[in-house]
Amino acid sequence: QVQLVESGGGLVQAGGSLRLSCAVSGLTFSRYSMGWFRQAPGAEREFVSAISWSGGSTYYADSFHGRSTISRDNAKNTVFLQMSRLKPEDTAVYYCAARVPNPKSDRARPQEYDYWGQGTQVTVSS
Repeated sequence: QVQLVESGGGLVQAGGSLRLSCAVSGLTFSRYSMGWFRQAPGAEREFVSAISWSGGSTYYADSFHGRSTISRDNAKNTVFLQMSRLKPEDTAVYYCAARVPNPKSDRARPQEYDYWGQGTQVTVSS
């Protein structure tokens, strides 16, 4: 059974930082590309960041360029998202997701991902 379990969310003041983690089990982690998405109430799920299976390539939504870092530890089956300079508009449930690498697919589309975690709430106060 494939499981993705996010942690590290919480309440933080604007300008603060958080480090999200996603522990993966039930699949060969090093063969999967990983992504982070978020969803605010009433909004669609949106892309935040992605990382290749090896960790050698990383991708970010424009709004997260320069203030977030995605990384992975294939020995520990875990992917991380370090976020800084958080803003109230970053408040959302953050999800990690796994997909089989495919250079022809759009890594920013939620539909391209095969497995999802349950999400972790991030709340940024002003």
